[in-house]
Amino acid sequence: MAKAWVFGNNISTDDIIAGRYLVQRDPKQLAKHVMEAVDPSFAAKVRAGDVIVAGKNFGCGSSREHAPMALKGAGIAAVVAESFARIFFRNAINQGLPVLISKEARRGFRTGDGIRVDISRGEVLNTSTGKKFDAEPLPDFLMEILRAGGLLPYLKRMGRKSGFLREKTAV
Repeated sequence: MAKAWVFGNNISTDDIIAGRYLVQRDPKQLAKHVMEAVDPSFAAKVRAGDVIVAGKNFGCGSSREHAPMALKGAGIAAVVAESFARIFFRNAINQGLPVLISKEARRGFRTGDGIRVDISRGEVLNTSTGKKFDAEPLPDFLMEILRAGGLLPYLKRMGRKSGFLREKTAV
């Protein structure tokens, strides 16, 4: 069962992954240090499929794609927040990490509660309490990018579909 990890407002990209780790680009290596500025034990306790539920302005600060890479590398299935820093929101989508805006979900969760997120419908369910929260559904074009696994896989697929990119062939 997926577990909710609840954080407050203004969680910055430096809180998500400290600048000293930015020499690394492997998501699994970044995941070893994810969220350590706000919860030093987070990386050891988080499990694949878990979801972050946060307050306002999640992902503020420096523009770094390492932040969503680290979260995804740690197995985070989605981030639900009251609001996101715009550049983090786009970087998350580009990296294939689902992000949903819900003005009310944070108040309805405690760390450890069970959680189920329906990204396409914009629904967040606390499976421990049975309470359901609405989130803003993502537009179809962002859902297509997420389904592809991120922006680069999406662009490759679209390039192949259009005939602009060809599959590599053996010589």
